[in-house]
Amino acid sequence: MLDISFLKELDRFNVMLKKRVHSNFQGARASPHFGHGFVFKDYREYIPGDDFRAIDWKVYARTDKLFIKRYEEERNLNVHIIVDSSGSMGIGSPKKFEYASMLALGFSYMAMRNNEKFEISTFSTSLHIYKQRKGVSQLLSLVDYLSSLKITGDSNFYQSLRSYKNVITSKSLVIIISDFLYDIEQIRETLYAYKKNDLIIIQVLDSIEKNLDFEGDVILKDAESDRKIQTYFSRRMRKDYKDRLYGHIYEIKDICDELDALFLSVTSNVPIFETFYYVLARQ
Repeated sequence: MLDISFLKELDRFNVMLKKRVHSNFQGARASPHFGHGFVFKDYREYIPGDDFRAIDWKVYARTDKLFIKRYEEERNLNVHIIVDSSGSMGIGSPKKFEYASMLALGFSYMAMRNNEKFEISTFSTSLHIYKQRKGVSQLLSLVDYLSSLKITGDSNFYQSLRSYKNVITSKSLVIIISDFLYDIEQIRETLYAYKKNDLIIIQVLDSIEKNLDFEGDVILKDAESDRKIQTYFSRRMRKDYKDRLYGHIYEIKDICDELDALFLSVTSNVPIFETFYYVLARQ
């Protein structure tokens, strides 16, 4: 079972949550569309065709003119959280998927605190979509789901994320959590499909996977296919590996910068609280 005790620790961000989350994840987003919302905007003079029930008769008594009240329509922001559950996310201590799940639940908790609809979906060989709801029951059901999910199989990143795009019907906050060890052009095309939304992209890697701090004879096992190979890691090979990996990370960051999206690459041994602090401080 995933440890969710950290969720209450997010309340330490009380001031930051109000300043950052309320402005970026809030439900009471002001809209230029006027209707019967909850936030009073102003008055304007009544014209034929307006809703007669909107007339403020107290103002009429004072001015002998007909005015109607206008309200800002409150619109909820939908929060979509998409987590990679393919075999490569099952490595590490803690496993990359466990760390990604805690991040997903933390964002869900913040959305719940602001009365937002939130949805956590997962993908590996196929896409699994949860129906959007609000409240504690949704959060608890997602804890059970993520805790029992078997992390296995190849990743169908490109097709899964392109399919998920069809679920989003209005501008939303979209948070994608993965190791992003995919073809950079597929990543570019996929993220650009979400360019009309607010994007947070979080790459989760294992510290050994990122730093490769060993040399000599090793047996490598592909986490998705279970294929094994024996090889020798020299200092030169480590350098080449790290150059390619960090080059890939910087390319993802460049794409996110083009989209004005927040990007963070983190290892699964970083305290979860620090990761949330970084994201909230940057939002």
